[in-house]
Amino acid sequence: MSAPAGHDVTLRLGQEAAVQGKDLTVRYTRVVADSRCRPGMQCIWQGEATLAFLLKEPGRGESTTAELHSGPRTGPQATSFAASRIELVSVGEDAGEATVRIS
Repeated sequence: MSAPAGHDVTLRLGQEAAVQGKDLTVRYTRVVADSRCRPGMQCIWQGEATLAFLLKEPGRGESTTAELHSGPRTGPQATSFAASRIELVSVGEDAGEATVRIS
């Protein structure tokens, strides 16, 4: 899958996107934790999801992993790699999809 820089892209678990005009790919690799309130349940706290991503700069052979959080309480919602910012925008109901913004 190809994604334009500066736009949101939705990745399914295991899916990878190559960022147009950049030496960067982003892969949604796994759900680390998901304490979000389930549909139909009444919760005191909304909860958060923590998702893992593999970030690669293929031209340089560099890569790193990043854990991004759906809310600010437990950790970062964004990271920087390969002169780009990768931000977790939203997480699907069952965490099977994640929307990220790459700028």
